Amino acid sequence: MTARSAKAAPPRPRRRLVTAPRPPRGSRRPGGLRRLYTRAKRAWDRPLTAYYLILGGSLLITVLGLVMVYSASQIKALQSGLAPSFFFRKQLLAAVIGGVLLLCAARLPVRMHRALAYPLLAVSVFLMCLVQVPGIGVAVNGNQNWINLGGPFQMQPSEFGKLALVLWGADLLARKHDKKLLAQWKHLLVPLIPVAFLLLGLIMLGGDMGTAIILTAILFGLLWLAGAPTRLFVGVLGAATAIGALLIKTSANRMSRLACIGATDPGPGDQCWQAVHGIYALASGGFFGSGLGASMEKWGELPEPHTDFIFAITGEELGLAGTLSVLALFAALGYAGIRVAGRTEDPFVRYAAGGVTTWITAQAVINIGAVLGLLPIAGVPLPLFSYGGSALLPTMFAIGLLIAFARDEPAARAALAALATRKPVFARKPAGVRWKTMRRRVKKRPSGER
Repeated sequence: MTARSAKAAPPRPRRRLVTAPRPPRGSRRPGGLRRLYTRAKRAWDRPLTAYYLILGGSLLITVLGLVMVYSASQIKALQSGLAPSFFFRKQLLAAVIGGVLLLCAARLPVRMHRALAYPLLAVSVFLMCLVQVPGIGVAVNGNQNWINLGGPFQMQPSEFGKLALVLWGADLLARKHDKKLLAQWKHLLVPLIPVAFLLLGLIMLGGDMGTAIILTAILFGLLWLAGAPTRLFVGVLGAATAIGALLIKTSANRMSRLACIGATDPGPGDQCWQAVHGIYALASGGFFGSGLGASMEKWGELPEPHTDFIFAITGEELGLAGTLSVLALFAALGYAGIRVAGRTEDPFVRYAAGGVTTWITAQAVINIGAVLGLLPIAGVPLPLFSYGGSALLPTMFAIGLLIAFARDEPAARAALAALATRKPVFARKPAGVRWKTMRRRVKKRPSGER
């Protein structure tokens, strides 16, 4: 042993653990809230947020709508001598077919959506003309906008006209945008306005004012997204308002609906019966409702409980919590559509996504506003929620469009590719652990250990 090794090593000085001073109690909560806000904002700004909101929100609305259609339509079916689940089975079949259309639309590339624009517009105009042919068109509730397909199945071509106007108008404006022609009024208005007026005229021949309002909202949405000047926009809006006022003034039925805004009494001849009983249904629901299937207004008191006024039955059975949930889902869907339209560089995607969002949002606002007594009863269903296969099928295809557009963003494509290549959780091997036979976990030994 050498002298150097025999010499005792000096003891090492102990390291003192220095801790940061604890912040005062009053300053903790703002920091925690700030971190929570930062995390929520980071999660909200992820590339797939719009994709998940559109997919999840639309599916939740559709499923909840199926439940409420079953609950709200049983008494109506029994009064008509049908099975209690008659309307539910038809709606479920339409939802299955609509789900297939949604998947097809979500998988199609953008160029295929543009290729569908002109054929869909031509077929919609042809079917809307057939509605006016005696023996083919069918009148429902005074509006002749239906075609009998045989048996209990009917189709309303004007619902497909909404989708046709969105796709065709978006393709038209996108081509003119690429040629830098939208700065000229004549290219902005022609042929968009004449074709829209053709669709509106065919709808108004059948007397369907509600669908005409939705089509007008889609037209204004496309003009707004195309950057129409304020003077032009105000001029078209004023012309549409004047025409609408004339149509309302010349119809006693529409005037009576206008007089029922905010009504609390059925009035002479019970002209406001439906509007008032819709308020009764909402008022009797309370915060959490009377329970699923326990509505009293659907027992013949409220007309159309499973179509136009299904939101009132939802408020009666599920209460304020149920109605706010429906409103939140529609708000999320509208936000996601606006986000897709605002973040894309493709003009067709911008116009089509904005048109679909305008369509669904405007129709939801008009339906819910009528149930709340804030707007006249327009006779339009609540999108994805009310009973009606003719309204559900094109709406689900439109949701598929939004999903396809949300997936097509470069950041979203990269995120989806990363998710596809990521290994599942159960297949990942923890660090420092190796798998042996019989699925026994054995820790790796250090290299010098025997």
